[in-house]
Amino acid sequence: MINATINCKNCNTTLGGNFCSSCGHPANMKRVDGHYLLHEVQHVLHFEKGIFYTIRELLVRPGQNVREFITDNRSRLVKPILFIVITSLIYSTINHIFHVEEQYITYSSMGSPSTDAIFAWVQGHYGYASIIMGVFIAFFVKLFFRKYDYNFFEILILLCFAMGIGMLIYALFALAYGIFKLNLMGAAGVIGICYCVWAIGQFFDGRKLGNYFKALAAYLLGIITSSITAILLGVAADILMKH
Repeated sequence: MINATINCKNCNTTLGGNFCSSCGHPANMKRVDGHYLLHEVQHVLHFEKGIFYTIRELLVRPGQNVREFITDNRSRLVKPILFIVITSLIYSTINHIFHVEEQYITYSSMGSPSTDAIFAWVQGHYGYASIIMGVFIAFFVKLFFRKYDYNFFEILILLCFAMGIGMLIYALFALAYGIFKLNLMGAAGVIGICYCVWAIGQFFDGRKLGNYFKALAAYLLGIITSSITAILLGVAADILMKH
C-alpha cells in the first residue's frame, strides 16, 4: 500500500499534522462563509489588539507604542498601512456624505490645467493625499532627527500611525459639522497638526523641548514641499503635452 505524502500548500513542506511545522499554515483551509467574514471583521475591530485598542494606545502614548511596534512587538497594534487606510476611508466617507471639504478648502486656478487638476484631486481626496504628504514629511523628519538610529521606512511607520489619528480627528469634527452644523474644521486642522508634532516629538525623546520644534518644522516643510512638487509636476506635464 502506497501512502501519498501531503505537502503544505503555502511552502510545500511535507505535512505531518493539522498545521505545517515550517510556516504554520493549516493543512485544510475552512470554507469562506458568514462565520469567517464575521470573524475577520471582529479581528480588525475588537478592542484587544484591534483598531480601538490601537487608537487608545496612540492617543495616550504614541511615541512609546510606535517604538515598541518597530523594535519589540508588532502584534499589539494594527498594521500601520492598514490603519491609515481605514482611518482615511472613515474621513473620506464622512466627507462624501456631508461635503465638508467644500466648506473649508478653497483653491484658485493657477493658470496651469495640469496643476489645477492635481490640486482638484487633492481637494476631493484629502485623506489619500495626506498619505503622499507623509512621504515628504518623513524626509524632513529623517533629516532633522538623523542622530537617532531610525531609517526612513521606520519613520514612515510612525507617520502612518500619527496621520491616521489625524484623519480620525478630522473625521470627528467633520461629523460634528454634518450633524450639528458646527463649522470647526479650522480647529480640527490645528489639533491634527499639534497631535502629529506631539507624536513625533514623543517618539524620539519627549523630554527634549527642541524635538517638538524640529517636529513642527519637519511637518510644515513636508507639506510645503509636497505642494511645490505638485505645482512643478503640473507645469512639467503642461510643457510636455504642448510638445
